[in-house]
Amino acid sequence: MPPPALELADIFRQFGPAYRQAHALPLPQHRLMQAIETCRTPALGEAVEWCDRCQYTHTRYRSCRGTLWVRHCPKCQGLARAKWLEQRKAELLPVDYFHVVFTIPESVAAIAFYNKDAVYDILFRATAETLLTIARDPQHLGVALGFFAVLHSWGQNLHFHPHLHCVIPGGGLSVDRKRWIAGRRRFFLPVKVLSAMFRRLFLEALEKAYTQGQLQFFGDLERLRDPSAFARYLAPLHRSKWVVYAKAPFGGPQRVLQYLGRYTHRVAISNSRLLKLEQGQVSFAWKDYRAKDPAQQHKAMTVSAEEFIRRFLQHALPPGFQRIRYYGFLANCHRAEMLALCRRLSAIPHSDLLPRPADFPVMDAAPTNVTRRLCPQCGIGILVRFLVPPPWRNPVPDTS
Repeated sequence: MPPPALELADIFRQFGPAYRQAHALPLPQHRLMQAIETCRTPALGEAVEWCDRCQYTHTRYRSCRGTLWVRHCPKCQGLARAKWLEQRKAELLPVDYFHVVFTIPESVAAIAFYNKDAVYDILFRATAETLLTIARDPQHLGVALGFFAVLHSWGQNLHFHPHLHCVIPGGGLSVDRKRWIAGRRRFFLPVKVLSAMFRRLFLEALEKAYTQGQLQFFGDLERLRDPSAFARYLAPLHRSKWVVYAKAPFGGPQRVLQYLGRYTHRVAISNSRLLKLEQGQVSFAWKDYRAKDPAQQHKAMTVSAEEFIRRFLQHALPPGFQRIRYYGFLANCHRAEMLALCRRLSAIPHSDLLPRPADFPVMDAAPTNVTRRLCPQCGIGILVRFLVPPPWRNPVPDTS
C-alpha cells in the first residue's frame, strides 16, 4: 500500500515551530510533537542493509517506537498493535465477547480537560466497579467478571470526548470458582442499570476529589473553585442520562482480535484520514454518527493548521498514564492463574478456537546491532543490517 500523500508529521514540521512559539506548551507536548516530526527520519538514526553478494543497499530510517510518545504516533501504531495482539492471543477464552462503551457528559468532560490524571482515573474506577458489581448480582449474571478497558478522549472531529471501550468475555466464574457461567448470547448486562450506577459512582468520586483538593479550574470553570458553585454545577448531572451502550457481540476468539486492533492502539487521527493541506488549512475526513442516513455520515472538515494542532494535542495523555487497564479475573496480579481456571471450566477446547499464526503479520525482532536475512534482490546473498545511531540534535526546551 503506498504511503499517504499527507501525514501528521508534515503538518507538525510546517506549522509546529510557529505553534510552539505562540503557545506556552508543557514539556511533554513538546516531546510528543518532536517524536512525530522526527519519526522515520535521519534525526532518529537509520538501519542500513547491505547484501554481501550483489551489494544491494537499502536504508530504513528508524521510528519513534522506542520513546514514550509512540502511543500518539500514527506511523508506529501498526507494530505496537501487532505486538499487543500477539500477547493477547494466549489470553482469549472460547466464548463470545461483548463491547460496552462508557461516556461522560460534556460538562464533566470540561472538568476532565484540566484534570486529566484525576478524572481519567475516576472514569476507569467507576466503570470497573459498575461492571464488576452488576455482573456479580445474582439477578443478572451472578459471576466474577474479567475485562479490559481502553481510554479514548476524542470524537471523529477531534473534539475532546473522553470515553472507555470495554471488551468483556460473555460470562464469568461462579462465586465458588467451580463453574463457568455463560452469559446470554445476544444480551450481556442491562445498560440502564449500568448507566445509573456508573453515574452515581463517578459523581461520588468526583465530589470526593474536589473535597480533597485534587481538581483545578481555569478559564470559564474558574468559578467552580467556590464549593457552592461546584455543587450547583453538578446538580443537573445527578438527574441527566449518562450514555452507556453495548454493541453486538464480536463472536468467538477468531474475530475478537481482528476487532480489537481498531480500538486498543488507535490515535486521535490516522494519516489515512488527512485529505489536504493548503494555504494553512487542514482538511480531514470524519464520520458524523448523528446523521441518520449512512450515505451522509462521511464528511470532510477543514480547520486552520493551528486549530488542527490544538485539537490533536489536547488528547495527549499525562506522562506514564496507562490507557489500557485490566480488571477482574484479567487483572495483572492473578491473570495467568485465573485464565487457567477459566479454560479448565470451559467446555470447548481453547486451542481449537485460537486464530492461526498465519492470520497475523510476522513482527520484527527486537533491534540489535547486526541482524541477517536473505537479500530480496538476488535471493542468495545475506543482508547484513547495521544500525546507525542518530546524529546530535538540539534538545527540546524545558518549559516546565
